[in-house]
Amino acid sequence: MPIEENKCHSLKGTGPGLRCVVCRAGSRPEFWFISCVLLTGVFSPGGGAAAPLGGAVTPAAPLLPYPSGGEGCREGGGNMAASGEGDPEGLYGAERPGAGGLALLGLAPSAPSCPHGPALLFVKTSQGKEEGRRFYACSACRDRKDCNFFQWEDEKVSETRLAAREEYNRNHQPPFTHRQNVERYKNFVLLPLSKRRFCQECQQLLFPAEWEKHLDHQLLCNISTAQLKSPSQLLYPLENKKTNAQYLFADRSCQFLLDLIIDLGFRRVLSVGTPRLHEMIQSKASQGEDFRVRSLLLDIDFRYSQFYTEDEFCHYNMFNHYFFGGEAAREACRKFLHQDNGGRVIMVTDPPFGGLVGALAASFKKLMAMWKETGKEGHNNQEMPMFWIFPYFFESRILEFFPSFSMMDYQVDYDNHALYKHGKTGRRQSPVRIFTNLTPSMIVLPVEEGYRFCTICQRYVSSGNQHCELCNSCTSKLGFTVIIAIAVLFKTTLVRRLMLAVLFVARQVTSAVPVPVSPAPEQLAKLMKSKSRKL
Repeated sequence: MPIEENKCHSLKGTGPGLRCVVCRAGSRPEFWFISCVLLTGVFSPGGGAAAPLGGAVTPAAPLLPYPSGGEGCREGGGNMAASGEGDPEGLYGAERPGAGGLALLGLAPSAPSCPHGPALLFVKTSQGKEEGRRFYACSACRDRKDCNFFQWEDEKVSETRLAAREEYNRNHQPPFTHRQNVERYKNFVLLPLSKRRFCQECQQLLFPAEWEKHLDHQLLCNISTAQLKSPSQLLYPLENKKTNAQYLFADRSCQFLLDLIIDLGFRRVLSVGTPRLHEMIQSKASQGEDFRVRSLLLDIDFRYSQFYTEDEFCHYNMFNHYFFGGEAAREACRKFLHQDNGGRVIMVTDPPFGGLVGALAASFKKLMAMWKETGKEGHNNQEMPMFWIFPYFFESRILEFFPSFSMMDYQVDYDNHALYKHGKTGRRQSPVRIFTNLTPSMIVLPVEEGYRFCTICQRYVSSGNQHCELCNSCTSKLGFTVIIAIAVLFKTTLVRRLMLAVLFVARQVTSAVPVPVSPAPEQLAKLMKSKSRKL
């Protein structure tokens, strides 16, 4: 495949994005071609439409270095954070049958239940061997210390054990139901400020009659109305990396998402695991009549039931599509989606990074199916508009289940995460992006934060993500230069050997055609001086 020599690939720049090896080093473009293919998985000879390698238009996740600190960061009361370094999904390949390890088979109709709802069905697989024995495990917890539920699929469970399991599940439910919490909240706001207290250890609003039971606990006094309307700041974030990884949107990202939702004309937001966004919408809705956006929060963190009514919050497990409140909660969600015949509604979700993508996708598709039940003309052939907040290195996994999705360059940052902050550079910048099924040209990113509109790709990209004429795309997803990326990749022995072999072949092929390189200015000056002396 011919490659034009000395052609600028328009990838210069020091910001987030790629640096063209050809323009930087002034040598063979073949080396840029090799780097581009290995890092992006895409090559298009002649600058035409990008042709995928291996059928994928996105970089293969195993080739990309995972950012340090990506241990299941999320914006909701979720769980299933990554349990191993360098493996954001915990058990790598757990959703890929035949790859070895554990394969997720999904939610079986007659699945047994644990305190987190119906269990998921798994099977142990080995390359070249027959399928192993199937078993059920908790959908929400990776660590057996948090939920030790386990049952073989073909296991016969005695009546005594079933009764004990039901008793165990009942004992691990919250002390109050959602309806009881709503009544408690109504009475709590009627108390004078001096009698409003919150137990930080039990994470519970307290009435004066309950103070004596919490004397040894750390209490917050004089809980104001503003604090009650901002529960994500009153509640402790759940940061157990193996069970809960509750990192909350920074105000910058939250405000951007809300402004974008309003500009796109949406009036209702199904907030799946995004309590900070839901909180901002609820707060603005209570302040002015002109604000018409409404939100319904679906989250596994039941503590939020203390602050929101049954029409504003549903206790929900996004890994098995389980409504803890039963049919009443399911109907509340359905009613929310069916308002205005299902029009002008968007789902925004920020799952745990360690969550199984296949399980998440299955739940999201069921929520979309609920939206389609409105019967509005055209809904049967459409997907409910959606923003899925997730790291860029899961792009290929998301596209397996939602081929219509595309990834935006916007970097989402979090308040209580040490690394994922706005303004950081290199590998320290946030790897979290927005995946959406909306037309990319509709997503306007803030120019003042370093984003620009690529007229060729017809979408907003990072200012450092310059368009590559060779790939006919703004290819950067890493957030740092190709040279740094290659250095990181060289740490892996297998990849190092592969790249050395490819580079050796490229050198042999191109050695017969030397590329003329102009001498540097300093060398040219020395050469002219020596010639003048001889004369």
